[in-house]
Amino acid sequence: MTNPEDTVRDSSRSGPSGEAKGSERQGRFERQRQEKLSRIKQLGIDPYGGRYEGSERACDIKSRFKDGDEKQRARCAGRIVLLRDIGKLIFITLRDWSGTIQVGLSKNLLGSGASGWPLAKLLELGDIIGASGQLGKTKTGEITVWADSVSLLSKCLRQPPEKFHGLSDIDLRYRHRFVDLWANPEVMERFKKRSAIIATIREFLHGRGFLEVETPMMQRKAGGAAAKPFVTYHNSLGLDLFLRIAPELFLKRLLVGGMEKVFEINRNFRNEGLSRQHNPEFTMLELYQAYADYNVMMDLTEEIISLLVEKYCGDTRVQFGDVAVDYTRPWRRARYAELLKEHSGCDIEDIEAVRMRAAGLGLDEEDMDDVVVTNEVFNATVEDNLINPTFVMDYPAALCPLTRRKKDEPKYAERFELYVAGMELANAYTELNDPAVQEENFKIQLRGQEESMARMDKDFITALKYGMPPAGGLGIGIDRLVMVLTGATSIRDVVLFPLLKPTTG
Repeated sequence: MTNPEDTVRDSSRSGPSGEAKGSERQGRFERQRQEKLSRIKQLGIDPYGGRYEGSERACDIKSRFKDGDEKQRARCAGRIVLLRDIGKLIFITLRDWSGTIQVGLSKNLLGSGASGWPLAKLLELGDIIGASGQLGKTKTGEITVWADSVSLLSKCLRQPPEKFHGLSDIDLRYRHRFVDLWANPEVMERFKKRSAIIATIREFLHGRGFLEVETPMMQRKAGGAAAKPFVTYHNSLGLDLFLRIAPELFLKRLLVGGMEKVFEINRNFRNEGLSRQHNPEFTMLELYQAYADYNVMMDLTEEIISLLVEKYCGDTRVQFGDVAVDYTRPWRRARYAELLKEHSGCDIEDIEAVRMRAAGLGLDEEDMDDVVVTNEVFNATVEDNLINPTFVMDYPAALCPLTRRKKDEPKYAERFELYVAGMELANAYTELNDPAVQEENFKIQLRGQEESMARMDKDFITALKYGMPPAGGLGIGIDRLVMVLTGATSIRDVVLFPLLKPTTG
């Protein structure tokens, strides 16, 4: 068929941006849209239509298009993100989660029936529609569905963001993620990539013989990490319960039970602050492998993340904020004490020098234990310098109550943390499986905290008394991992619905 002329002036009825401040202004737009809604109903059309079968993704329609074949047809559905009305011809850009496709609406093709041209003239930005018709190209080369049928599937009553400009107000984007996803295509792509990353991790671990399991999110004892828990209450049992801060102690129970390779990807909850790297509800991969140690976990971590970089980044150099991270293997493996000396100038054995350095950094070190002061200096001087992937090995044992100590150096624990772009991504141990040592470590950790002592997980000690095989354990923060793989410098950009302060008024 001959394509209608598409050299048109932009008469988009987009109106002011949906992020415009002031409820009065938004209310005016909503009243105007309510009027359109009433007119649509008067045509006998359900403005919230139901099932719409047979639609294709926009990207698939474009990829199968053959220039010059006039028998091609297409059926699509999505949201109107651009609308140009030039009287007897309307051009619509329709967006689904794969991309966009142009739809041409003409009075000649749709006819004068209520569900044809009269409906087309009432469509607005943000409406969700279905359209089917012949597939062709405009004179400017735009692949277009020349619709001979159009269906309204959901009427948009709020004024959406203007054309392709999207939502620019950062806070509004987080609060209205339901708009952000379709108004800003790069946001949709980031969350699709997040899902694919998690699927790839699962596929990798299944291929290595790991079994995916689920452990309780409500626990009677808040254990497995040093963090403040969220507290809830079970009415029927009359019990205080805690949202888990880590699945560690339950996953280790499964090692005792004979499950030799287990992993879980799920939520942890920590009643702590908000920052660009912290959300109180976050996603973790945690896994355990019997008869392994922290060296096995290092190899596994490097292999998993390298696979993800290759698959989703396309280059070993990946930009993250102001820095370029080089993931070329092998990654650096350096001892905690070595890095402390390198970046702070302090020997870990010289606690007086460490305390002087802490004071020079403005840290209130007087009431801190030696190991805590050392770790504060490490955090302040070392972390930001670890741009390329770096395994920080052999932490002071006093910081690691769940970790096996090094046989030849019992002051140090067989633990590593992986840092990328100055941010911790992973934490791993050679697991402690001696019940007597574990119980004593718990007591030391909780000394002077009577309430916490009452919450010590004695059942876990009982499990260890049945015998837990030597094992390596690993935790990787999924949210932070997605950050570095997608270049998102705030955790809120990779969490669909981050926790936010409530708005006032």
